[in-house]
Amino acid sequence: MLFRMIRGVLFHQKSKMLLIAITIALGASLATGMLNVVMDVEDKVNKELKNYGANITVKPKDASLLSDIYDVGEGGEALNAVDFTPFLDTRAALDDGTDVQVVGTWFNHHLALPTGEELDAGVAGMRSWWEIIDGRWLDEKDANADNKIMVGAALAGEKHWTVGEKVALTGNAAAAECEIVGIFDAGGDEDSQIFATLDAVQALTDREGKVASIEVSALTTPDNDLARRAARNPAALTSRDYETWYCTAYVSAICYQIQEVITGSVASAVRQVAESEGTILDKTKLLMILITVLSLIGSALGISNLVTASVMERSQEIGLLKAIGAKDHSITGVVMTEILITALVGFAAGYGIGFGFAQLIGRSVFGSSIEMSPTVIPIVAGLIALVTIAGSLPAIRMVLRLRPAEVLHGGH
Repeated sequence: MLFRMIRGVLFHQKSKMLLIAITIALGASLATGMLNVVMDVEDKVNKELKNYGANITVKPKDASLLSDIYDVGEGGEALNAVDFTPFLDTRAALDDGTDVQVVGTWFNHHLALPTGEELDAGVAGMRSWWEIIDGRWLDEKDANADNKIMVGAALAGEKHWTVGEKVALTGNAAAAECEIVGIFDAGGDEDSQIFATLDAVQALTDREGKVASIEVSALTTPDNDLARRAARNPAALTSRDYETWYCTAYVSAICYQIQEVITGSVASAVRQVAESEGTILDKTKLLMILITVLSLIGSALGISNLVTASVMERSQEIGLLKAIGAKDHSITGVVMTEILITALVGFAAGYGIGFGFAQLIGRSVFGSSIEMSPTVIPIVAGLIALVTIAGSLPAIRMVLRLRPAEVLHGGH
């Protein structure tokens, strides 16, 4: 009997049931897409922000130079560090008697990490916003790369230098003739500087194996109370809190680990960058959660209207069932079973659409796919069940208030 009633409704009111399923599918698709993006967005947002500069700087204690940078780069391992580059700057004299700032660094320095991974680290990745207005980036794989330089646009304009021109540089320990391979516009002090390989500047200054500072770009987790307490004094943490903090990618934990790897150094966060990353990430997640909530509210309102209309159409049938002795809870159970079956169909369709929606967001915004989290399935299923029940409440109230005599005799 129950099966026949449900089947009858699903087929005789198939247009309304289809609309209910579509409404639920829309809500489920948005919830599925947004929640999967929220769970996978942290690393992707952080990676996007890494294109705009370092969030950690490493400098020596007591103004002494750091040493063994190559050992640090190839043997050290700091949590979540995705790119870094050392710097060593000096003043060098030109043929016309003036002197300029020359910065030695890595451009695309190849590293073999202990994990078996390989990485090209340097300013080419960490200064991706620089506009190369003529020529190209210096490539450390070039022959005689140590005799090639990049020049800031302001300095090149002042000296009337062009790509391919040779520039003589005289440091306090050596001299070199270097070819300009690129002219860049950085929009800052770098536009009045020359950038050369780290080896070249170390040779000009007789500081082999030395650097003055390191910039690190790391994927970080937004600070919370634990991170703030650890930043003040890690030794004051309990052993359990210390382990949690040390194994989480807080910027303070990464700085601490860098100082363990590079002895005699002070690693500090670029607070404007680090805090902005956390703020942007939190706001991005909040926006997506709000979109999810609003879509589910819209689905609940749509379900409410459609289920109420369905019950109104069937008022005489429901009145007849009550007149022959059917209990309110039995009729309510039939109505809810019908709606939940429709919701199940809508959820299945919506999850599939949401999967595609998440990938569309990932590809168009971040240029990579979104990893689908299994935990999203029960969360969305629970939310859809809750929304369906909430949307059906007005219709259930109508069923409970329906009077058989009024309905069957056309009363109001």
